[in-house]
Amino acid sequence: MIWILIIALTAIVFSLRYVFLIPQLPVRLPLFVRQALGYSAPCLLTAICAPVILLENHELRSFPDNPYLWGALFCVFSAILFRNMLLTVGLTLVFFYGLIYFMG
Repeated sequence: MIWILIIALTAIVFSLRYVFLIPQLPVRLPLFVRQALGYSAPCLLTAICAPVILLENHELRSFPDNPYLWGALFCVFSAILFRNMLLTVGLTLVFFYGLIYFMG
């Protein structure tokens, strides 16, 4: 079910971005609509990741020892600090799996 949802959301986001943002298409959208479409991918990513980070077995995870929450926060701060996607992903993976190893 989750894979179907992820694939469906991917198809919707891709089709919206492709159809409305392709330069050769004669349809011209207002600037605020084009800017709003630019936020569709981060919004969908947040909607998919938030339940993974905050929930476990349909219940709220405990916050002090939640490695998913600490990994997500580390990822956000390292992305702001370094502004390099490859470095951020690598550091976040090392940090997250280090947390899993030492907490579990």
